[in-house]
Amino acid sequence: MAEARARHTTDRGPTYWWAVIVAVLLIAFGAPIAAGGLYLITLGGSWYYLPAGIGLLLTAFLLIRQDRTAIGVYLLTYIGTLAWAFWEAGFNGWAQVPRLVAPSVVLLLVLSTWPALKRGRRSFGTGTAATAVTIAGLFAAIGIANHSVESTLAQDTDAPVTEPATAPVPAPEDTQATTEDTATPPTPLDVTPINFAMPEAGADWPAYGGTHHATRYSPLSQITRDNVGDLELVWEYRTGDMPEEDERYSNQNTPLKIGNQLLLCSAMNKVISLDAQTGLERWRYDPQVPTDAIPYNATCRGLAYYASPTLESTELCAERVIMNTLDARLIAVDVATGQLCSDFGNGGIVDLEQGLGHTVPGWYAPTSPPTIVRNVAVVYSQVRDNQRRDAPSGVVRGYDTESGDMLWAWDMGRPGEKGLPPEGETYTRGTPNVWTIASGDNELGHVYLPLGNSAVDYWGGMRSEAENTYSTALVALDVTTGDVAWFYQTVHYDIWDYDLGSQGSLVDFPTENGPVPALILPTKQAMFWIFDRRTGELLVEVEERPVPQGGVEPERLSPTQPFVVDFPNLLQPDLLEKHMWGMTPLDQLWCRIQYRQAYYEGIYTPPSADRNWIQWPGYNGGSDWGGVAIDPVRNIMVANYNNTANLNRLIPREDVDAMGVRSIDQGGREDGAPSNVSPQGDTPWGIKVNAGWRVPFTDMLCTQPPYGGITAIDLTTREVLWDKPFGTARKNGPFGIPSMLPFDIGTPNNAGAVVTASGLIFIAATTDDLIRAMDIESGEVLWEAELPAGGQAGPAMYEVDGQQFLVINAGGHSFMETPIGDYFLAYALPETHAAVDAMTGEGAE
Repeated sequence: MAEARARHTTDRGPTYWWAVIVAVLLIAFGAPIAAGGLYLITLGGSWYYLPAGIGLLLTAFLLIRQDRTAIGVYLLTYIGTLAWAFWEAGFNGWAQVPRLVAPSVVLLLVLSTWPALKRGRRSFGTGTAATAVTIAGLFAAIGIANHSVESTLAQDTDAPVTEPATAPVPAPEDTQATTEDTATPPTPLDVTPINFAMPEAGADWPAYGGTHHATRYSPLSQITRDNVGDLELVWEYRTGDMPEEDERYSNQNTPLKIGNQLLLCSAMNKVISLDAQTGLERWRYDPQVPTDAIPYNATCRGLAYYASPTLESTELCAERVIMNTLDARLIAVDVATGQLCSDFGNGGIVDLEQGLGHTVPGWYAPTSPPTIVRNVAVVYSQVRDNQRRDAPSGVVRGYDTESGDMLWAWDMGRPGEKGLPPEGETYTRGTPNVWTIASGDNELGHVYLPLGNSAVDYWGGMRSEAENTYSTALVALDVTTGDVAWFYQTVHYDIWDYDLGSQGSLVDFPTENGPVPALILPTKQAMFWIFDRRTGELLVEVEERPVPQGGVEPERLSPTQPFVVDFPNLLQPDLLEKHMWGMTPLDQLWCRIQYRQAYYEGIYTPPSADRNWIQWPGYNGGSDWGGVAIDPVRNIMVANYNNTANLNRLIPREDVDAMGVRSIDQGGREDGAPSNVSPQGDTPWGIKVNAGWRVPFTDMLCTQPPYGGITAIDLTTREVLWDKPFGTARKNGPFGIPSMLPFDIGTPNNAGAVVTASGLIFIAATTDDLIRAMDIESGEVLWEAELPAGGQAGPAMYEVDGQQFLVINAGGHSFMETPIGDYFLAYALPETHAAVDAMTGEGAE
C-alpha cells in the first residue's frame, strides 16, 4: 500500500504536470479544430481538420494517462498533416506557415513529455490502436475527398488568366463606349498654339509624375548600379504638420523641383519651399485648412507648376504653383516668395464649392493637384465614398491658369452646358468623380481623366444613362472646349468600387507599324489598358467574357466584362479554399469556413445581402495612385501591385439605421456604431466591408501571401522580364506586432516608382517602411534604407550643381497602417555630401 502511494506521488511530479499542461493546450486547440473541421465538411470543404482535431484530442487524453502511445498518435497525426500540406500547397513556404509551423511546435511539446510517459496499458491498447487506424484512414480519405471538392471549383486553376475562358462575346451596346469611329486611322491634328510648355524632368522634377506625361522617368545617371549601395541620407526636413489627436493624416506628396527650389505640400496643404540642395526652408504659405475638412485622411499628393509666357520673369507670380485644398479652394502661390497671386481668382483663391449645392466639410475634398495643359488648370476632386446617393457632383472644371477664371465645366448630367448652373440649380449630383491624378498632352490639348464610380459604390439602381456610360472610364477632354474627345469604359456597371485610381502614362508605344502616341492605364484588376491617345483606339486586344450574375440587382448587371488578352496582366487566378491563410491551423480553418459560407463565383461576383460575398481582387487590388514608371529608352514598364481580397455584405437600410450609421451630412456615425459599415444613404442598402479580409483576433489577412508584388514588362516584346513579391515581413505580424523578419512576404503597397537612365528603380510604397533601389533588368535589390514613417508616396529625382538627389515623403498612411510622419528625406552619394555639410553644418532638419 505504501509503495503504491509512493508511486502515485511520483506519478504526480513536475514531469506529469508538464504533460498535463501540454494536454490542456492540445484540448484547447483540438476541440475547435475537430468541431470546425466537421462543420467545414458539411459546407463541402477540406476533410483534413476533423481527423487532425481528433488526433490532438486523443493525444491529450493519452498524455493525461501518461501513456506513451500519445507520441505515436501525434506522430501519425503529424505525418498526415505533412502529406496533406505538401499535397495542397507544395513547396510554397508562406502557404505552409499555418499548415506546418504550429503542428511542428506541438510535435516538440509532445516529445518533451516523454519523461512523464509510460507504456500503454494493455486494457487500453486495443482501443488506442483502433482509433489510430481510424485517424490514418481519415487522413487517407483526405486526398480523395479534397480532390473531389476542388475539382468542382476549378478546372486547371493554374492556367494563365490571360487565356480566353470562353469565346468572345460582343460588348453590351448600352455600357461600352468609345469615339464615334476609333477604327479610322487618325488624321493630322490642327494643333492650337501652346501657351505653356511643361519643362522636362532631369535637373528639375516639374510635375507629380515627372511631367504631365507621367512616365516617372529621370534621364539622370550619376547614381548607377555600381555605386547606388553608397547612397546616404543628406538631409531631413520635417513640416511640423502632425495630428494632435485622432485626425487621420496620410500625406502622399511627391514634391516638385524647380530651379534651386524644392516645392512641397504638407498633409494639411501648407505649401513649403526648401533649398533643393540643403533642405533649408525658404518660405511657407499656410492656407489654414480646418481639420474638419479631412475626408478619409489628410493628404496633399502634389502641386501643379506653371510659368507664365505673358509675364516678365521678375514679376510676381511669373512662376506659380497651384494647389487644391481639402476645404475646396484652388490657390495660386508665387514660386519665388510664397505670396498669393493677387491676379488669380479672388486675391489668389478660387472657391471650388460654387455650383456644388449641398455639401459639408470632408465630403467634397480635393486631395490631388490640378493638371495643367496649355494654359488650363484642370480641377477635379475626391467625393467621399458611400455616404449617400445625393452627393456633391463629380464635375471637372477648367480654369485659366493666370486669371483663375473658369473656362468650362464638364458635367456629364448637363451635356452642352459649360458654365455655372443657373441660380437655384447645381452641377449634377452623385456623378462619377476623379480623385486621383490626371495626365495631359500639351500638343494634342487633351487631359486624360481616370474616373471613379457614381455615388454610391455597391448599388447602381439610381444611376443615370450618362453615369452608366462614364463610370469607371478613362475620358479624354479637349482642354480648349471642355468637350469629350474620346472615352473608354473599363468596367461595365461597376458595383465593386473598381474606380480608376492610377494616373495614365503617356508613351510612344512600339507597334509593328512604328511607335504610336499612346496612354497606358493600369487598373485595380491588375490589367493594363493601352490606347492611341489621339483617338482612344485600343492598342491591345480586348475580349468580353461572361461574368457571374445574380445579387440584389440581377436585371441591371452586365452579362460580360472586358479583359485584356494579348498583354501581360497581373490578374490572379480565382481564389480556392486552399488559398486561405492565417498564423495557425485554427486561423486558417476560420477563413476556410468563411470562404465556404460566402458567395463567390470568381471576379465580378455581384454584391449580395443574404450572406457575405468575396471580392477578389478587392478595392485595393492592382495599381492605385502610384501608377507605373516607364523607361522610354529600354521600353520597360515597372509596375507595383496589390493582391488583397475583401469580404463584403450589403446591409438592409433599416438595419443600417438601427446601427446608428448616418451619412456625413446627417451627423455621421453615432458612438458605438460599427466602423466597417457605410450608410449608402438614399438607397435600399448600406455596405459592410472587411478590407483585406482580416482574421479576427490576430488581425492577419485571410488569403495567403504574397499581398503585393512588383514587375517589369518589356513593351516591345510584351513579355514579363521579372515578377516578384514586394515588401518584407519586418513591420508586419499577428496582433499588429512587427515580426522584424526580413523575408519577402509581399506586403500591400501603394505609391509608385521612379526609373533612371542608369537602369535603376527607386520605390518605397510597402508597409515595411523601406525605400529601395532595384535593378530594372533583374529586379535585384541593390540598396535600401529605413524610413522613419510609411513611404506611401512617389519619390522625386533631380539634380543641383551636378549632385543627383533622391527625395521621398515619409508621411505614413492610416489605411495602410504605417507610422504617420511629416518627413521629407534626401539621399545622395557620399562624395556629394561635402558641399551640403559646408552650408548646413551637419545637414538640414
